[in-house]
Amino acid sequence: MSLLLKDRVYTMESPTAKRGVYPLHGFKLGLYRLPIKLEDPAEMKSITEGLKKTFAMDTFADRIFATHIWSEENMPNPEDRKYQKVDLSITVEIVTGEVVDIIYQIFPIEKFGDPQWVKDYRKKADYYAKMIIDTILRNTILADKMVESLIKTEKIEQEAAIKRLEELTPLAKIVPNAKPILKPEISEGTPTAAAQIEVRDGAKPGPIDVEYKSHMQSSAPYTVTANSNIIKTWGRQGMDNGVMGVWGEFVSVDFDICIADGACIDACPVGVYEWFSTPGNPASEKKPLMAREPDCIFCLACEGVCPPQAIKIFQRKS
Repeated sequence: MSLLLKDRVYTMESPTAKRGVYPLHGFKLGLYRLPIKLEDPAEMKSITEGLKKTFAMDTFADRIFATHIWSEENMPNPEDRKYQKVDLSITVEIVTGEVVDIIYQIFPIEKFGDPQWVKDYRKKADYYAKMIIDTILRNTILADKMVESLIKTEKIEQEAAIKRLEELTPLAKIVPNAKPILKPEISEGTPTAAAQIEVRDGAKPGPIDVEYKSHMQSSAPYTVTANSNIIKTWGRQGMDNGVMGVWGEFVSVDFDICIADGACIDACPVGVYEWFSTPGNPASEKKPLMAREPDCIFCLACEGVCPPQAIKIFQRKS
């Protein structure tokens, strides 16, 4: 049984269960509410595109549907005149928004043509539904969001959060390339950040774009475990460090330009920065994290000594 759903699934026998709220309603409804946001159409499309070779995927408005189909036979010999075969299915629905609801229902077996000879139908359907959920949460953009949530709520490091997610989703199939990079839709005439989406072989040339807040999309924040400071980010793509974007609202560093020479750490008189492991980033596999950003005294020392000009200090408005 999926550990993620343990003690969090409830059953409704009413045929009108959640009618008007969710389009899936009926004999059994399993519900799990995730404390993450999914509103970006590009991210929703990423989930559908990433899993379309694994499940039958469909979307409708703010809903994503993933269906697993399996076959049952009443005997092994197809040549026998009493041989029967039926295709069964279970659908998981992702309801997007400020929070993500993942729900599923198990229809009565009669829905599939009254094949009463099928054994353990409900048990199998329940298992496959949880397998779909675990697969979605392990492989898609939701994995990144879940890791961020675990870091914040359980106050653990990223590596521990990834391991925790793996423990919570033991039924997951591993789906290669289930996080396709999809460029956000940008209106004509709007400044683009195409260089932020492309993964480079090395460091991006400096200096930092001082207008990054208007040129890049806001992305997933990072929570410093030691002090619970929340670092805002812009242009961050996923969590594999391929494209990290700009981190820090006042002590701002473009981590795709940063080459981790350490000059900023040595120059800062109040110890704003500390080393932070970023395996997979083309520019460098460690970065000076602004872990104590609120302590910045705006002396500009770090900005002045950065060789690739990856840092911009903004005076905080009172």
